[in-house]
Amino acid sequence: MTGTGKVALVTGAGSGIGRASALALQRNGYHVVLAGRRKEELENTASMAKEGGGRMLVVPTDVSDANSVKALFAKTVETFGRLDVLFNNAGMGAPAVPMEDLPLETWQKVVDVNLTGSFLCAQEAIRIMKSQTPKGGRIINNGSISAHAPRPNSVAYTATKHAITGLTKSISLDGRAHDIACSQIDIGNADTPMGGRMKFGVPQANGTVAPEPVMDVEHVADAIVFIANLPLDANVQFMTIMATKMPFVGRG
Repeated sequence: MTGTGKVALVTGAGSGIGRASALALQRNGYHVVLAGRRKEELENTASMAKEGGGRMLVVPTDVSDANSVKALFAKTVETFGRLDVLFNNAGMGAPAVPMEDLPLETWQKVVDVNLTGSFLCAQEAIRIMKSQTPKGGRIINNGSISAHAPRPNSVAYTATKHAITGLTKSISLDGRAHDIACSQIDIGNADTPMGGRMKFGVPQANGTVAPEPVMDVEHVADAIVFIANLPLDANVQFMTIMATKMPFVGRG
């Protein structure tokens, strides 16, 4: 193995924040497992790896499916022998419709990916981290600004991101005895295919539509590397990284 010998697993690694974070970890010497539903996009991420960094492993995965998640983590251990960092990044939103018009199937799909998927991946990571030598590791959950305040007509996404905070706190507490640290990163308006649309105008709480500032996704990737590189006796419990002038703090 080249690089640091440490192993990171990133879900939703085929685009956006997941891709940028996976590549930043790889540049910093981590071997990186790339998980996501779209094999072609995962392979595109792997093709961007820098020489001299860690190895990349592509594992197509549906994080909402328990068997798919089990296979992902089994492949990770089979290939690299351990797991040091899990970035629970995979997520999805729902169409911006009034709460009473949101179909149950859409609600359930968002819950399955954003919340249940993070739970399933954390379960498997914890099992590995508790049993490996040296034991321990770090789990980073992608929360979102929506873990603090909703956008209009976003009940499914907002509810799951609030729930991620509970998941983060529970992992932090229950993992303490096993040298497992858990962080939550709350990201606002990263310039990705998902977040970049903010600069073209999005609904505001007062009923208007207005463009919002965005930031380079590489700042998020750098933050993930910073958290990942901390020793296990130190932790960033919660980090908010956002476009400075986006309407979040205050009255918008």
